[in-house]
Amino acid sequence: MHRQAGHSFRKTARIPSLGAKSLSQKYFVSPEVFAREQAEIFSKEWLLVGHQSQVAKPGDYFLAAIAGESVIVTRDRKSQVRGFYNVCRHRGARLKEDTRGYTSAIQCPYHAWTYGLDGRLVGAPHMDDVPGFDKADYPLHPVNLELWEGFIFVNLKKDPQPLKKWFAPLKGKFSHWNMSILQPAKRIEYDVRANWKLMFENYSECYHCPGVHPQLQKVSPYDSAENDLREGPFLGGFMKINPGKSLTMSGNACASFVGRIENLQQVFYYSIFPNMLLSLHPEYVMVHQLWPKSPERTLIVCDWFFHPDAFNRRDFKPDDAIEFWDMTNKQDWHVCELSQQGIASRAYQPGPFSSRESIPAAWDRYYLQVMK
Repeated sequence: MHRQAGHSFRKTARIPSLGAKSLSQKYFVSPEVFAREQAEIFSKEWLLVGHQSQVAKPGDYFLAAIAGESVIVTRDRKSQVRGFYNVCRHRGARLKEDTRGYTSAIQCPYHAWTYGLDGRLVGAPHMDDVPGFDKADYPLHPVNLELWEGFIFVNLKKDPQPLKKWFAPLKGKFSHWNMSILQPAKRIEYDVRANWKLMFENYSECYHCPGVHPQLQKVSPYDSAENDLREGPFLGGFMKINPGKSLTMSGNACASFVGRIENLQQVFYYSIFPNMLLSLHPEYVMVHQLWPKSPERTLIVCDWFFHPDAFNRRDFKPDDAIEFWDMTNKQDWHVCELSQQGIASRAYQPGPFSSRESIPAAWDRYYLQVMK
């Protein structure tokens, strides 16, 4: 039996809970449910917003839009990654408009109040003659921000559970993939006309693969899944890759391996509640961020990461993997949109999960638990 990072795998439980069915219609179309999700999930849970490679040097920054808020993510002079609300402490103006870039300081475009990369107010024109004014009283409002395996997570909750504790069940599990040092090769954003939960359910099963993904099915058999995480916020496991093959357009490996991978004929798929899909291949890592925009629309941000040494090799062909998954992603998003359209019908009723849909059923259970 294969073992990876101290975690053993057992055969997937083939039967979901007795009587398990898909969610009722309101969870996919209701504005009230969507508002509750934003309040109870996206305003309180740890959310993936990016990778530390996006802020490689002090002054690099990007913006993240979370539950109606704009957050500045930047690296300060001491190389610490920080998050701040994109709100000036003077009259509340947005500080940054460009979604990413470089800045030596954070200056408000309205009245030129200026903040250091650590959030301190360092300049406030014509405020020195205001009785009792002290710049130390007006730093930028911080946002909870922590790193996991090089990925940047933020939490809008006032006093959230520490990220280290949240991710404790996964400690050391993915160390072989060296994710903290990987470098991005490509980002593609998808505007999908479907509810965000449909993407999680789609990602968590390959029952649909023979008909929807003929190219994927040729390389990775749909019935080869073995899951080790079956309940809670972390779900998934691995599927087999046919001997000598890779998940690329050519079927060949496209880069040097990301680390000391024990079994080159396996690809790992994990969903991390509520907005991360993590796909671990021998020679690259693919990550999806999911950002619900309405009950019927989701922005999906997909990044491909490779080992830094791969970029200097002649046999480095990242497009081979990127094109394969761009094709596969679009196939998935299409059927998710078809699902959204059908679920909106007056004829829709929740349907029973098959024996190969235990993970989507588990995801729904955890979602309902959080929404109580």
